[in-house]
Amino acid sequence: MPDSDDARRVGGSRVGRVAPLVGMAGRTAGEAVVASLRNRRRNERDTHQARVEFHTRTATYWADRLGRSRGVLMKAGQILSVVLPEAGVDAPYRGIYQAAFAKLQDDAPPMPAHLVTETLTTELGRAPEEMFTEFDPHPIAAASIGQVHTATMPDGRRVAVKVQYPGVEQAIRADLANTELLATFLRLLLSVAPNMTQSDVRAMAAEISDRIGEEIDYRIEASNQREFADGYRGHPFIRIPEVIDELSTRRVLTMQYVDGLRYAKAIRAEQQLRDRWAEAIYRFVLDSLYRLSIGNTDLHPGNFLFHPDATVTFLDFGSVKRLYASRLGTVVGFLDRTVAQDADALHQWALQSGWIHRPDDVTPAELLDWWSDSYRYLLPPRPLTITPQFAATLLRNRTSATGPHQRVTRQLDLPADYILAGRMDVGMIAALGGLVATADWEAIRREYHHQAPPATAYGESEAAFREAQR
Repeated sequence: MPDSDDARRVGGSRVGRVAPLVGMAGRTAGEAVVASLRNRRRNERDTHQARVEFHTRTATYWADRLGRSRGVLMKAGQILSVVLPEAGVDAPYRGIYQAAFAKLQDDAPPMPAHLVTETLTTELGRAPEEMFTEFDPHPIAAASIGQVHTATMPDGRRVAVKVQYPGVEQAIRADLANTELLATFLRLLLSVAPNMTQSDVRAMAAEISDRIGEEIDYRIEASNQREFADGYRGHPFIRIPEVIDELSTRRVLTMQYVDGLRYAKAIRAEQQLRDRWAEAIYRFVLDSLYRLSIGNTDLHPGNFLFHPDATVTFLDFGSVKRLYASRLGTVVGFLDRTVAQDADALHQWALQSGWIHRPDDVTPAELLDWWSDSYRYLLPPRPLTITPQFAATLLRNRTSATGPHQRVTRQLDLPADYILAGRMDVGMIAALGGLVATADWEAIRREYHHQAPPATAYGESEAAFREAQR
């Protein structure tokens, strides 16, 4: 990160914040035109190579600029690192964007050490050396809103200290109110993602805006994290770091330090371990929603830590929502009728639930096809392996306004709670696909939705844990 006053603090005028995106959009669109003209004079093999070079330059440039923008723009890059390659980029080039965006998950350019000390002293009333016996000025992770440092408390506990960038709250609020920035961001998305429709992109922009606005105050995140930690303390395979309350404020969040493998390394582990990790993620999503009625909507791969004992630590609870039991029951009803392949019952359920308003909006067969393609991992064959390709196809079928299910996606009137659950599902499916995980996903689902007997060893250990809590 450049060593200047402007670079050290997040801020700047609206024009200044938008300018990098304007340049990126123009540069990307211009290169696309040049590449197209050149490709007319090349054979098929050369055309593919030219496209690889174009996407490599675009992805690298985009990831770098978003990484240095902090706030909304960098958070957008983190979300895109999961969603865009799968939903909007042709298959041969997805890996290019995934590799370029990987650094946005936990390796953004850090802020200078003296700003970290300044923020800690202002927020906690003491300098780092007065609170910790050791404090590493070099961050272990630097992301969109803050960066994380390791430290040791006087009693010997190792902790992770998340420090918010100076000025990031003001910059984020300005960004979210900046319609010009969001409009430019839409144009940039469309310039590199020809498979995405205007409505797809607008939905993604709305997603980014809604999510980021909730994550600025670390006191909210601390409260959310305590709630999850209370629900999973002592759990056999789900780990939530404990919050250190006396060292947490609006702009500083201190928690138990947990070491583990990051996602980029975890996806290269042996298959049996990846299957167990994937099952832990899947069970965490189902259990938190249907037992605690709360969901962590920020399930991107940078928020998982994987351990050799097949457990998973979950991080970052800045964006958490409470869900109504009635809404969750509606979703269960859709899933049950989809698994039963009962088109008429599914259609009637959609009418009854208000997801469609007239019987002729969509036919029973169309509705069943959409639900089946959206949740194919619950259908035979069982067990089923979720690959990156499977996950990409599933996510595109679920959301595309121009694909085979466009009549359904354009007619459905989805409640806000389901859209939230869909956000979690996107992150979960993308993670399971990267792990290339195999399980009987439907049998596991029935444990949570219908109190079915445990289907796996993890199910048995979790049932024993819950029994001991009573």
